[in-house]
Amino acid sequence: MKQRFDWSLIQSFLAALDQGSLLGAAKALNASQPTIGRHIAELESQLGVVLFERTGRGLLPSATALRLAESARAMEAGADQLARSVSGAEAGVSGTVRITASQPVACVLLPPVLARMRQALPAVQVELVASNEVTNLLRREADIALRMMQPTQASLVAKRIGKVALGTYAHRDYLRRRGTPRQLVELLQHELIGNDRHEDILRGFAAMGYPVAREQFAFRTDDLMAYWEAVRSGLGIGFVGHYMARTDPDVVGILPMLQPPDLPIWLTVHREIRTNQRIRAVYDFLADAVPEALQTPLRP
Repeated sequence: MKQRFDWSLIQSFLAALDQGSLLGAAKALNASQPTIGRHIAELESQLGVVLFERTGRGLLPSATALRLAESARAMEAGADQLARSVSGAEAGVSGTVRITASQPVACVLLPPVLARMRQALPAVQVELVASNEVTNLLRREADIALRMMQPTQASLVAKRIGKVALGTYAHRDYLRRRGTPRQLVELLQHELIGNDRHEDILRGFAAMGYPVAREQFAFRTDDLMAYWEAVRSGLGIGFVGHYMARTDPDVVGILPMLQPPDLPIWLTVHREIRTNQRIRAVYDFLADAVPEALQTPLRP
C-alpha cells in the first residue's frame, strides 16, 4: 500500500533542512515553531526513521534526510508548477517585477531562465539590476533578489534554492602556450587570475597549504564579469562557476582534484510583499528554474 503524506509535512521538512533550525523554518513558512516540530515528528513517525538530530546549535540532518531531500524537492517543484499554472498567465498575472542579482548571475545565468519565464508569464515585465546590495530589498528598490549569502534582516524571507559549483578553468590558447598543469603544485608556476581587494582566493590557497601573496596573480580584479572575460581572453588560469564556463567551448576545465567550496544561492523577498500575486508567481518560477539551470550537465 502506498504511503500518503500531508504536503505540509514535506514543506516543514524542507524548511527545516534549508534553515537548519525549527525557529528558522517557522519564520520561513510564517508558522509557529511548535507546529514545525510536530510536522517533523509526524513525518519521522510515518517514515519510521530519524530525520534530524536535535543539537544545541540547531538541527543536524541525518543521512536519510539528505537522501530524501531530492525526492522532497521534486515534490516541491511539482507543487510550484501547479501553483504557477493557477496563478500565472491563465490567472492574468501582469505588471512589473524588479529582480536584483550579482553580475554573473544577472548577465549569464538568468537571461535563459527569464526567456523561459516569458513564455510562462507573458504579461509580466522584468527589470533586472546587477548588484550585490541587500539594501535594494530593504529600501524596496527591488522585489526579488538572488544572493550568494543568507540575509540576516528579519524583514527579509530567504530560501536556499541551490548552489554554484566552481572549477579551475583556462582558455585553450593559454594552455597551448603555457602547458596544462597536472598537479596543484604546478598551478603555482602559471599565470593566475585573482582578486584585487577580496581575499577569498588567497584564503583558499592558504587552506590547501599553499599560502601565496597577491603578487602571485598576474591579473587581479574584483569585478566578476571582468574576471570571467580575463579567463576567456587567455590571460591565465582562474576559478569560475561551471555555469559560466560552459558558455564558451574554448574555456576548459583543469585540475579536477581541485574543488573550490560551492557557493549557496538564496532567493530572497521582502516579507510584506511575498504574498503579492505577481511577485509570488515570479518567485515560484525562479525557485524552480534556477536550480535546474545550475544543474545543466557540463559539456565534455
